[in-house]
Amino acid sequence: MDLYDVIHRRRDVRAQFTGEPVPDEALHRVLTAAHAAPSVGYSQPWDFVVVRDADTRRRFHEHVRTERDVFAATLEGEAAERFARIKIDGVLESTLSIVVTHDQSRGGPAVLGRHAIADTGLYSTCLAIQNLWLAATAEGLGVGWVSFYREPWLADLLGIPAGIRPVAWLCLGPVTHFETVPDLARHGWRQARPLAEAIHHDRWTPRG
Repeated sequence: MDLYDVIHRRRDVRAQFTGEPVPDEALHRVLTAAHAAPSVGYSQPWDFVVVRDADTRRRFHEHVRTERDVFAATLEGEAAERFARIKIDGVLESTLSIVVTHDQSRGGPAVLGRHAIADTGLYSTCLAIQNLWLAATAEGLGVGWVSFYREPWLADLLGIPAGIRPVAWLCLGPVTHFETVPDLARHGWRQARPLAEAIHHDRWTPRG
């Protein structure tokens, strides 16, 4: 696949994991691509916790289900019905998980390029996640980003030190296929926004 194919083929995978092994060489290539992401002040504020332990994943899955129920309780009517049909995680079905963390103090106290916008450090970690996701897709591996968790709870589960943020729990593994249409669009939760609506020229243009 060329770069554009990978970008458009990438999906947030939840239900298509096979559970088959991820070759060590492929995992290393994926993590190497993530570690090659650009970062403000060359701070490289990320770390990667590779989670294979079944009990740890089971405990996290239980926490995710609890948080799903909390969110579901805020919905009514058609929104509640749509959400009930959506599978939100592949924690137990995927081969392994990678938790990406962010260390805002990395490279400090003076991080070149971060003096005016503190969040550029966090943006850098998100770029590493995108690199990981695209590299995994190129390897034929699915990735699912699980965000139904409380950061302090996950930090305690994995022994993450104070001051380090667990930004993403990513399920990773071989898949039966990549859906041609994103899950949330297929289930009617939200449809794609046309590119034309996102482009402005010279100044912000209000949309009707």
